[in-house]
Amino acid sequence: MTKKSHPKYDIDRDMRYLSLLSQSFPSVAIASTEIINLEAILNLPKGTEHFMADLHGEYQAFRHILKNASGNIKRKVNELFGNDIRESEKKELCTLIYYPEEKLELIKASEEDIDDWYHITIHQLVKVCRDVSSKYTRSKVRKSLPTDFSYIIEELLHERTDDSDKAKYVAVIVDTIISTGRADDFIIALCNVIQRLAIDQLHLLGDIYDRGPGAHIIMDTMMNYHSWDIQWGNHDILWMGATAGNDACICNVLRLSLRYANLATLEEGYGINLVPLATFAMEVYGDDPCTEFMPKLLKGMTMDEKNIQLTAKMHKAISVIQFKEEAKIFKRRPEWNMLDRCMFDNVDYSRGVCTIDGKEYEMTSNNFPTIDPAHPCELTYEEKQLMGKLHHSFMVSEKLHKHISYILSHGCMYAIYNSNLLFHASVPLNADGTLKEVELYPGKKYNGRELMHHTGLLIRSAFTNDTPADERKYAIDYFLYLWCGKDSPLFDKSKMATFERYFLTDKDVYKEEKGNYFKLRDNEQICDSILDAFEVKGANRHIINGHVPVHASKGENPIKANGKLMVIDGGFSEAYHKETGIAGYTLVYHSRGFQLVQHEPFMSASDAILKGTDIKSTTQIVEMSAHRMRVADTDKGSELRMQIEDLKELLYAYRHGIIKEKK
Repeated sequence: MTKKSHPKYDIDRDMRYLSLLSQSFPSVAIASTEIINLEAILNLPKGTEHFMADLHGEYQAFRHILKNASGNIKRKVNELFGNDIRESEKKELCTLIYYPEEKLELIKASEEDIDDWYHITIHQLVKVCRDVSSKYTRSKVRKSLPTDFSYIIEELLHERTDDSDKAKYVAVIVDTIISTGRADDFIIALCNVIQRLAIDQLHLLGDIYDRGPGAHIIMDTMMNYHSWDIQWGNHDILWMGATAGNDACICNVLRLSLRYANLATLEEGYGINLVPLATFAMEVYGDDPCTEFMPKLLKGMTMDEKNIQLTAKMHKAISVIQFKEEAKIFKRRPEWNMLDRCMFDNVDYSRGVCTIDGKEYEMTSNNFPTIDPAHPCELTYEEKQLMGKLHHSFMVSEKLHKHISYILSHGCMYAIYNSNLLFHASVPLNADGTLKEVELYPGKKYNGRELMHHTGLLIRSAFTNDTPADERKYAIDYFLYLWCGKDSPLFDKSKMATFERYFLTDKDVYKEEKGNYFKLRDNEQICDSILDAFEVKGANRHIINGHVPVHASKGENPIKANGKLMVIDGGFSEAYHKETGIAGYTLVYHSRGFQLVQHEPFMSASDAILKGTDIKSTTQIVEMSAHRMRVADTDKGSELRMQIEDLKELLYAYRHGIIKEKK
């Protein structure tokens, strides 16, 4: 055989690859069948992608949105049943799909003819399941089915009930499910399949952690979720740094949890022992009112005065240690140019003033019993002992390490999916909009895609045992820079004014000037240049990110740069609801285009189960395609076309005796 006889096949290229491929497709017949299958898949509708950002521990709203597919399941139920059933019945059916176990218990307690209800409901659920599975191959649907009911569900999905013989066949299947006492299990299985097939791929654009009460519950959900990815956010990085052993990150994690009186994730989720911190805080700050450190109680939270006072004292204790631990790293890494953030060095403790850029500022309080004015950034013996215990608690938390491992395995700093560039916060830019070079390692500078890529490698090296000791120590330190460094793609501000907000009376020094990306991101040309730098292809390409809450209540539009940029931080966290006026966004990318779903606050799962309440959502059409997109139009389609070409080469090799067929 020569290249001329088959120009697409180069015999020198990789015979080993074709030999390996032949093990999976050992004959002309099998390889041909796979080509036919792949060609057919290319013509299926594109799967539905959901994009969410900045969940911040709001697990109930997050899980409900996954269950209702951002309102898509309710829409399908309305389309399928129209006026055939009452609105109350459609609401009941939706609630059953979202919460099958809990809803079944309520129905069985009140339904007089449960067998009749089973018959009607199973047929309705099969109809919904048939609709949500229509854009997938039978093989993909089969893989999503529970083992116990795989054959039965597949039969019900693909049999025609308008044929009288088949209708009897289907009726007998349903009758037998009920008579054998498997109706409950079957309904639960069917509801879970509907939920799973309603979302093909979930993209999380960072910040699972902090503020809300259930980041660990969100992570438990993701560990069992069928297909997801994450672009790390600054709050995720903070927890990753704490898990890697960065004591400044540990302090920040504790401080933020205490600030929002959210200790459930730490204590119940990860078993972090806070008793040593409570004991230390009472001993050192027992007489201090700690006014600046009173916790922010979110709606529905209650705490008695004793616990509020204890939380405030713990909050101050860990904050003081945090500023010392941060200063230790800033002084160890002077190349970061963050020595000006060693704030305790700027305080005159005799007069209660802090000097910044040559100007003196009055402090809110001057009670620092653990600070030696001669060495203000050094930990006392007791603080060192406390940090040792807290550090150990983070290092031995098996569940925390397992969750962070999942974030590492499913995530990165950025991703490109179907002509969409995803990242959490920013790409550092110069004032003229060009990509800014950032020194990542001493003496090594990167920008744009290279910066994101190498930052990801640096993060992973902190968790790799074979990383040289000095490099690993640097990587662990670097989590702090990613959290609050001026040129960090996860922060990108002039400073993090935490110290100023706690201790200085003049609010002018609270200001954190945003980086150039945030100033220029509404410029279409700037967005195009970023997309070019990341080699994002396609006629309809976009940047999608979160991080900065969109003030929807003030009329801010999440769609920027003439549609090139979509900012989808709508404030899932209750702490942001007043700021944004809403309770989060989901960006949905289906076969007909983009839709932005704006969510109202979620009451509770129990409310949804008992009353059938759903999250009220408003859908905004962002961009609709001129034609219904197929798998062929996606990244997956490109992969399948390459597989088809490889299989055609294998066919050529079989037919020309280059590789022998196997029986």
